[in-house]
Amino acid sequence: MNKYTETFGIDISKDVFDCYGSIQGHLQFKNTEKGFNKFLQLLSKDSLVVMEVTGYYHYRLAQFLHHKNKNVSVVNPLSVKRFIQMKLAKVKTDKSDSKAICAYALIK
Repeated sequence: MNKYTETFGIDISKDVFDCYGSIQGHLQFKNTEKGFNKFLQLLSKDSLVVMEVTGYYHYRLAQFLHHKNKNVSVVNPLSVKRFIQMKLAKVKTDKSDSKAICAYALIK
């Protein structure tokens, strides 16, 4: 049983981050503090946000959420890649990656 009310998978890049919520579905926000605050408004106290290590891009969002006392997990991108390969997914977009990260988080 999942102890989180909603799990969000994040695929982040230089300008935007794609988000897939286990309840809300696909959303997209600017990779800025304003975008972070818009995303924060969607999170309940017991939501989980999961993202891959992406060099520099994930760091700002992860730190922002951590300082706001949100549940955030930064995972190894190779683990997610292997999970996606195991599912035999052929489509590779930011939207599909965020959905795959959400699915990965739900089984962990």
